[in-house]
Amino acid sequence: MTRPFRAAAPLLACAIALSGCGLFGGGAGPDAVREAARTRGAESVAVNRYLWAASLDTLSFLPIESVDPFTGVIVMGYGTPPGGSTAYRATIHVSDPALDARALDVALATRSGPVPAATQAAIVDAILTRARQLRIADSRL
Repeated sequence: MTRPFRAAAPLLACAIALSGCGLFGGGAGPDAVREAARTRGAESVAVNRYLWAASLDTLSFLPIESVDPFTGVIVMGYGTPPGGSTAYRATIHVSDPALDARALDVALATRSGPVPAATQAAIVDAILTRARQLRIADSRL
């Protein structure tokens, strides 16, 4: 190992560790969180990381109220999409490691109640499309 690399190695290791904590905005993905749970002896449900990330990307205009990567549940508060006038909230459940529509449950509502089925289907389709895009991008690496 060269001398400059030896000096930079601890800083690189620290940056990688902190990025997993979310300090740099990356956050720990579901795979990393599940692995941490296994090392602590906690039970967890395997979730598809592409569906998880796509859900967060697609509904990024909604504020995150809570996430539980151990059960695959994301709860988002009310927010208005860009160019829209209606506020929505969502609860997403990624229940399976498969990149499949059956692994994704989305409950979408407005302040006056549930959204039409067509709106909910459009959101699910957008999440699935984004998940496929993320998977294709990963396979190119």
